[in-house]
Amino acid sequence: MQTQTAVSSDISRHPSNILDRRSRAEGPFGMIGTPMRFTRNSEIYGEDEAAEYLYQVVSGAVRTYKILDDGRRQIGAFYLPGDIFGFEAGETHISSAEAICETRVIVVKRSALMVRADHEKDLARQLWDATAQELRRFQEHLMLLICSAEERVVGFLHEMARRTVKNAAIELPMSRQDIADYLGLTIETVSRTFTQLEQNGAISLTTSRRVELRGAIPYLDEGIVDDVFRQRSVTHQAFGNAQQARTLLHIQITQGLTLTAGAGGDMGFVIEKSFG
Repeated sequence: MQTQTAVSSDISRHPSNILDRRSRAEGPFGMIGTPMRFTRNSEIYGEDEAAEYLYQVVSGAVRTYKILDDGRRQIGAFYLPGDIFGFEAGETHISSAEAICETRVIVVKRSALMVRADHEKDLARQLWDATAQELRRFQEHLMLLICSAEERVVGFLHEMARRTVKNAAIELPMSRQDIADYLGLTIETVSRTFTQLEQNGAISLTTSRRVELRGAIPYLDEGIVDDVFRQRSVTHQAFGNAQQARTLLHIQITQGLTLTAGAGGDMGFVIEKSFG
């Protein structure tokens, strides 16, 4: 809701949200979007709101989530600097998005971006790459949810290391509760698993948010998806109910460029790519 209000109104009326336009991000949104700032835990968009914009994180971090029927929160994704989010199959958002900490994003009108992508192949390719990355994270997250608690935490740490680390330490912007809600675990289980990994010498916790990976940590690499497919059978019971077990992600970026991902009993994925 903040996004629609701030972008559609005069910039001078929203000094706390709209940033200096010289503050640009690299990538497809850098020169065409509106910079905005969101404070910790503030909403960027809400579930069922019109999906009129796409977003790129400049600094900070973002979480997307749904509140389930029983009141629990399920975090669907974390977005870090450089990541693009807000892709939707339909005209409304299927989840809400919040800033985890002080966060800056670039906001672009989706319809305007699609028009430009029709004529700019480089932009279309960058959007393709962003959407393919989104699909990959979705697929890997889905696989983690049917692993053991330790495998989930280890898989999460390696995901964060792959996306953020330039040395051995990971600076986690999210809380233990966020991690628990992302992995479908309780905060007690997440905290206990971190402690066990530290006691086993797999990680070092210099602070609650700073994690150093050690050589002893079990490595879940990019082959995790294939391994889980071979070893486990995905059923409705693994996800709690049929609605959670069936997911359809259809992202149409521009003409001739479509990603379709269907997740159910067969976990089939189809990717079509054409740039004309």
